[in-house]
Amino acid sequence: MSSSAPNKWLVAVAVALGALMEIIDTSIVNVALSEMQASLGATLTQMSWVVSSYAIANVIILPLSAWLGFRFGKKRYFVFSLVGFTLASVLCGLSTSLWMLTVSRVLQGLFGGGLLAKAQAILFETFPREEQAAAQGFFGAIVIAGPVVGPTLGGYIVTNVGWRWIFFINVPVGIAATAMCLSALPADGALARRAPIDWTSIALLAVGLGALQTFLEEGYSEDWFESTFITALAVASVLSLVLFVVRQLRSEHPVVDLRVLRYRSLWAGSVLSVIIGMVLYGAMFSVPIFASSVMRFTAQQIGLLMLPGALASALTMPIASMLVRRVDPRALLTTGALILTGAVMWLGTLTTSTGADDLLWPLLVRAFGTVFMFLPLSMAALGPIPKEEIAAATGFFSLTRQLGGSVGVALLSTFLGTRTAFHRSVLVEHLSVTDPAVQARVAAMTGSFASKGADVATAEHRALTLLDGAARLQSSVLAFNDTFYLTGLLVLLSIPLVFLLGKPKGGAKVEAGAH
Repeated sequence: MSSSAPNKWLVAVAVALGALMEIIDTSIVNVALSEMQASLGATLTQMSWVVSSYAIANVIILPLSAWLGFRFGKKRYFVFSLVGFTLASVLCGLSTSLWMLTVSRVLQGLFGGGLLAKAQAILFETFPREEQAAAQGFFGAIVIAGPVVGPTLGGYIVTNVGWRWIFFINVPVGIAATAMCLSALPADGALARRAPIDWTSIALLAVGLGALQTFLEEGYSEDWFESTFITALAVASVLSLVLFVVRQLRSEHPVVDLRVLRYRSLWAGSVLSVIIGMVLYGAMFSVPIFASSVMRFTAQQIGLLMLPGALASALTMPIASMLVRRVDPRALLTTGALILTGAVMWLGTLTTSTGADDLLWPLLVRAFGTVFMFLPLSMAALGPIPKEEIAAATGFFSLTRQLGGSVGVALLSTFLGTRTAFHRSVLVEHLSVTDPAVQARVAAMTGSFASKGADVATAEHRALTLLDGAARLQSSVLAFNDTFYLTGLLVLLSIPLVFLLGKPKGGAKVEAGAH
């Protein structure tokens, strides 16, 4: 692609629209699950597959996106993915049963995976090196803001229109993005000679990543390795991925070019990308659950709570894109990591009386820290990669961020559950019925209920129930604080990886840093 093309920002907007649709749809359905459940007559456990099926299909296609682009042409594949995603969205909105909605979500995930990875690759190929920071800043604002905009938009649509419209809204956006891509993206040149399709490798990849994603999505609800199903998934994932890696390294025509990992910037950046995915999606997991279970917020209120942080991320991106051209990305990454650590530690001071105003500032600071990690990391990890290998690199890089999010949610779900049980056991131990302070509190509450007309037995039962509820609430709050402390510790421990990225040479071609 010519970097001097006058329509390069039209290209950026076109591919960004596609990526935005894909990212929003990873989280927009979360706020509509109860409405979908009532409409389709499914259980809440069954409805979880509406979310999981999309994520599983998504991670399978991400590493294949480079190979698909080379085989069929970058423009053809991206437009095909846009059209497919839009049509799959229509099928989701028209679904009359759980199986139809789940299959439609699988199709959405398969088409959507191509949009996210190819959008970033197209931007790297379209813009000259001196404009990469601005282009990637534009893309980064979408990636960071998307997971927050999804629930906010979804909450509004579900409350005021209906759950089916969270899918139908993709239709005009998809049509506009398709028209812009057909107009702005340069035509595909002559395609490389087509090697035979390695169906065995594709099958191994699909089983390996599909089993891994399902393991992460369903592990907590199935009690991890206490479940035969989860254990089987873990074994299938490890065996399939090991066989896949061995086969790819021996293949002359790999479907996923793992040799791109010879660039130190990419493998070190990918490990950091997993951490960022954990923090980005993990925080999106913890804060809404706290707001729902402790603060009793509705889906729409939770969306509005998270919205200022998303807007702050988008507004900070242009500043970060200017700084990344003038400052060593490693310095920005370290600064961002320290800001992010401070923000999540700040979030770890929650109490039972925490309100929306108390969460506003730590969420804004978290947004700034995430931006100053995300953009420099994209530039430091992908900037040194030669253009002919950027498609493979972006596919792998996007996969690590996606898997990082899944690992983060799985880890924090388990940690939240175990820490809640731990804090509850400690609190109950201190709420002994022989403790004079506890006896006085129960007596006071019993007297209060009795004064309102309850008999002594009922009044005492209500008092004990209220005391138990207070212990449950307090143990839950303490557990949420622990999850934020753990997240901050993970970010802090990841900082040494920054120095493996190497120092890029401004303006000139950056050294690969191989091996």
